[in-house]
Amino acid sequence: MENKTNAIQITGERRENSMKKRIASTLSSARGLLKSKSGDQMTGWLIVVLVVVVVGAVFMTLYQGSITDIWNSIVTKITSLLS
Repeated sequence: MENKTNAIQITGERRENSMKKRIASTLSSARGLLKSKSGDQMTGWLIVVLVVVVVGAVFMTLYQGSITDIWNSIVTKITSLLS
């Protein structure tokens, strides 16, 4: 019975807060954050950039051989098509 009540509540919430409204709300709040020039916001962006760079470096280190093989096969196919 509790699951049915929860399902009804979730369905009602989805009808009231459609995906368009959620996206619009998220974009509106993100726009406000991007306009803010506070130090905390800049520190947050620096942390995000640092995490992306570290994850990219780890990914490149772990899969360097596979990436090289794929790249070489792509180059070979392109050069064979152009010849």
